[in-house]
Amino acid sequence: MTVSTVVFDIGGVLVDWQPHLAWVDDLGEEGARAFLDRVRFDKINFACDGGTRFSDAAAHIPDREDAARLAQYVGRYSLTVPDKIAGTWECLYALRDNGIPTHAITNWSAETWPEGLKVHPELGTVFGTLVVSGEVGVLKPSVLIYRLLCERAEVNPQDCVFIDDGLHNCLAARAVGMDAIHFTGADALWLTLNERGLL
Repeated sequence: MTVSTVVFDIGGVLVDWQPHLAWVDDLGEEGARAFLDRVRFDKINFACDGGTRFSDAAAHIPDREDAARLAQYVGRYSLTVPDKIAGTWECLYALRDNGIPTHAITNWSAETWPEGLKVHPELGTVFGTLVVSGEVGVLKPSVLIYRLLCERAEVNPQDCVFIDDGLHNCLAARAVGMDAIHFTGADALWLTLNERGLL
């Protein structure tokens, strides 16, 4: 398969996301991680990536202290994404320098996305087309979000390679006809993109 367009995931590929950092100053490392486990934060976050508000999710937590703590999340979100993932941005900019169109699909809450942009403003400008799940109400790995990206970017799925740290999201991209790279690190990504003639 020959591809001419690269579609990035963001969290876990370009930006390191550590949600426990929102509460580590209050609870310590172990306490913050225990809180996430206790409220099943992974499930809540997935729902919010699809459009649910964190305040609405907090209202369903029986423990009032935990509910109040979760309601703080959006305001503290910038603490959770302090770092870029080393090396991946170099791949992105090299692709752009080579004239390769670059787009992105991210599972990200519409509430926290603006907070993430405050830390990494280039995320709002570096992609030709960007689909944020919380803004459109569709989540990876639904095939609909990949088709939406292609429609907005005016590209065929067969022309795209999608990069994601979640294998399930890569499989969904392949289901719509995209090539896909399961991200395991910047060095491996560089080699894989080189093999495809993109770098």
